[in-house]
Amino acid sequence: MAQRKGCLIGCGVALVVGIAIAVALAFGIGKVVDAAGKTMIEPEVYASVKAGDPEDAVRAKLPSGESFLKEALKEGGPAQPAESVCSWYMAAGDSAVGEETVYRFCFKDGKLAEKVAYRMK
Repeated sequence: MAQRKGCLIGCGVALVVGIAIAVALAFGIGKVVDAAGKTMIEPEVYASVKAGDPEDAVRAKLPSGESFLKEALKEGGPAQPAESVCSWYMAAGDSAVGEETVYRFCFKDGKLAEKVAYRMK
């Protein structure tokens, strides 16, 4: 009888732990997908803007770009223009294995000062 209670308690604990892990995994995957959505744009959006365009018009076409991926996207890119504020995005639908296309938009004095595309491993 005591062994049976021990088995039931052990199985109950294993079930609760398994459910907790599944919930944590689903939550983590959801966060990664959400972060990716905030940092991805279509190549057509990148092509549709040019240096000198008003900052508010350009930003209206872009997602927030605020995610934990931002720091990783900065690596390997060209030097940022002086006194500018930049945002980084990944190209949606990029098919190269092991590399991503990064789009960087830099703003200064209310205008798009520079846009750059580069590959990141």
